[in-house]
Amino acid sequence: MLIFVLDDEALLLETELRVIRQVRPDAEILPFQRAQEALDWIQTQGREPDVAFCDIQMPGLTGLEFAVRLRQLSPVTKVIFVTGYDQYALDAFQVHAHGYVLKPLRTDRVEEELAFWSQPVSPAPEAGALPGSKKLRVRCFGSFEVFWQGAPLSFDRRRTKELLAYLIDREGAFCTAEEISTALWEEEWDLKLTKNRIRVLVSDLKTCLDRFGLGELLIRRSGLLAVRRDLLDCDYYRMLDGDPDALNSFDGQYMQQYPWAELTSGRLYFRYINSN
Repeated sequence: MLIFVLDDEALLLETELRVIRQVRPDAEILPFQRAQEALDWIQTQGREPDVAFCDIQMPGLTGLEFAVRLRQLSPVTKVIFVTGYDQYALDAFQVHAHGYVLKPLRTDRVEEELAFWSQPVSPAPEAGALPGSKKLRVRCFGSFEVFWQGAPLSFDRRRTKELLAYLIDREGAFCTAEEISTALWEEEWDLKLTKNRIRVLVSDLKTCLDRFGLGELLIRRSGLLAVRRDLLDCDYYRMLDGDPDALNSFDGQYMQQYPWAELTSGRLYFRYINSN
């Protein structure tokens, strides 16, 4: 495992390195005091980190700006923000961070974040994946649509479809209620209210998937949500995997009905331009 640790304060950086090494002694851990240095390392070395622990307040590129640029260079890297200010939580969720912990960094919090990252989200086909013909077909390019055996899948609630779209956009990563709330109800600050809404949507989504024998698609674990990539036939995933047909079918539009999808849309457009 390759882990980046970014913090502009040398003493804090050394402390964070020591804590992370206690949790992952076999990992390759690289420290950076400037975000641009980490981005330059990826480009010159041609390697992508598995995880990046990143401070938010840094000179030059902030942690949030770093996360956006990192997704363009290394979409597979999981970003975990480490900061002394919980006021940045919503900003972190909006750039699709995979974790958020407060300083001082503790071994139990590092272990928890890395455990969530390393949990298998997409079991191998031998573990019970449905045959290719039984996969749910998803179209992300243009407007988001879901098809089962050639027919559009209908949901009882409009937001249920958006919830599924958001989980697919996150590429199988576990999502918290706070992340989902920020994406689907950007201007709603009552987290208790939105958590209740999410419970309703999850129930509706599960009911709809169970109706077609697709209940295994949705993963629920300790308040976290994810989807199994191996049960989806998705143009977005095929493009990420280097499928030339999927790449050629990209028209510059991605889940265009959802404002929160603009970040991924920009990243895909950047990949498309560089491939031509």
